[in-house]
Amino acid sequence: MIVDVSSQFSLKRRRFTNIDPMEAEEAKAKLAAAKEKFGREIRVFETSAASSSQTEESITEETDEFFEFTAEDYYRIMNAKKEDKVLKTRKLKEAEQAARRSRITKTVIRVRFPDNHTLEATFHPSETVQSLVDLLTKVVARPELPFYIYTTPPKKQIKDTSQDFYSAGFVPGAIVYFSYNIPKDDASDAKSGPFLQEEIMSLKGLELLTKHAEPVESAPETIPEASPPVVQEKKPAEKKPVKPKWLKL
Repeated sequence: MIVDVSSQFSLKRRRFTNIDPMEAEEAKAKLAAAKEKFGREIRVFETSAASSSQTEESITEETDEFFEFTAEDYYRIMNAKKEDKVLKTRKLKEAEQAARRSRITKTVIRVRFPDNHTLEATFHPSETVQSLVDLLTKVVARPELPFYIYTTPPKKQIKDTSQDFYSAGFVPGAIVYFSYNIPKDDASDAKSGPFLQEEIMSLKGLELLTKHAEPVESAPETIPEASPPVVQEKKPAEKKPVKPKWLKL
């Protein structure tokens, strides 16, 4: 039997990457510095134009009718409420809500800007929405201009910033949208961006560097060749001598 020697070993292939380990370390350092400065994890990335077309209020200037709450939206929400409605006592509901809140320790909020950039930051669910507004004041390019955040659809400006993220329905995460609160005819340069400070924009894409720059070549694993099964040869059964019928003793 001819044995293929190469079949006796199984080698783990090395995953090659074009990312410099030094760049990955610098990326980690920048993200850590931002976390220390702002007191929370911050990420910046760019979204495609297709996924954020409805967010470009400052660029395309959609009217309020674009975000109008239609009858279809109303019936869809009412049907969902009917399906979720369960007869429970008030104390039981409060106990279940408290249990759910205690299990969630982090919420991820993404703020989308009209230039298709997204700022992602982590908060504790017990923090108020005002903490998000305070963070935006520190990172936007024009903090002297008034701004507001809103959800959509339908378009709803977030005015009560005193409620916590859990009460606002922003747990375990949410997407909100940013817009300067200025007349349409004023400060056209502010509407076109950039919306984030240069320091914050330098964080763009750094998380990808840290994720894909840690492959390590593994030692080859040897798989021992299985010994062939032992086949026992069967000996032909010995025939007993037969006395002829014609032989009489």
